Amino acid sequence: MKIAIVHDWLVTYAGAEKCLEQMINIFPEADLYALVDFLDEDNRDFIKHKKVTTSFIQKLPKAKTKYRSYLPLMPLAIEQLDLSKYDLIISSSHCVAKGIITGPNQVHISYIYSPVRYAWDLQHQYLKETGLDKGLKGWLAKIILHYIRLWDLRTINSVDHFIAISEFIKKRVWKYYRREADIIYPPVDVEAFEFCDKKEDFYLTASRMVPYKKMDLIVEAFTKMPDKKLVVIGDGPDFAKIQKIAQGRSNIQLMGYQPFSVLKDHMQRAKAFVFVAEEDFGITPVEAQACGTPVIAYGRGGALETVRGLDIKDNPTGVFFYKQDKDNLIKAINSFENNIEKIRFVGLSIV
Repeated sequence: MKIAIVHDWLVTYAGAEKCLEQMINIFPEADLYALVDFLDEDNRDFIKHKKVTTSFIQKLPKAKTKYRSYLPLMPLAIEQLDLSKYDLIISSSHCVAKGIITGPNQVHISYIYSPVRYAWDLQHQYLKETGLDKGLKGWLAKIILHYIRLWDLRTINSVDHFIAISEFIKKRVWKYYRREADIIYPPVDVEAFEFCDKKEDFYLTASRMVPYKKMDLIVEAFTKMPDKKLVVIGDGPDFAKIQKIAQGRSNIQLMGYQPFSVLKDHMQRAKAFVFVAEEDFGITPVEAQACGTPVIAYGRGGALETVRGLDIKDNPTGVFFYKQDKDNLIKAINSFENNIEKIRFVGLSIV
């Protein structure tokens, strides 16, 4: 049986790529396709240094840094990948990978991280955050996203089986596609994180700094709490913006990108992990809990499936807040500190 795996784009090693890594481990003989492949040679171990067949976007001007700007061309690009020789096709999709063209004698399984976020329920948030909610550019962006939605709906008929990464995404798949999906949670290497029962007096957050992760919200909240220390690990397009918010605040430490060993060390020692994104699943809260570190999380999305809030009588592992703003985050942090004795990881103590 000839197998192909289609991933949206290969530019970094993040949550979707951790899932892709396990797909390749299960099907080591599979061929790999993507819109673009800009992985460094030193960062190709997770795809077993496979040759990647890419689309025409790979060769377009500034594609390495501006590949997202080619969103209007992505539906066309994914359809030009010729997968006619394969019996089984697995799409690893959060954007357009599920839109590959398949025939009646082929089986297409789509492991879906989310229907295209910025084309569906997050459209207005995306347009506002990127400054495309008004003016001529805004109207052009809205027309493009309308086209993406129509294309996205047309392509669902090429998928034989949907697999969602969480109950939250299963509901999204039904809402937008009216298709049932099974659930297979993403892989989280909890064995790589040792439990630590001695916590230090600082909070930790770690993420790629892109708008929907809301890292600026966390930093803004801690500017209002100078008595509480925050450590921030991560890099991305919003780093300069967040750096400006934190400027002159001695209680906020921005560490930028850090290797796994540094992230793990801080996750083990942190008083709590702060997570404010509405994530499809959310790997880092699971990793934090594997270290015995409580999680303060926005109460929507995948976090509701992995964190046990204070309303759970038996062994809650964190605190939820339900409005995505700094005031409610501050209330959640205060609630955490007032109820820390109820959040019982065995032997947990703050030193």
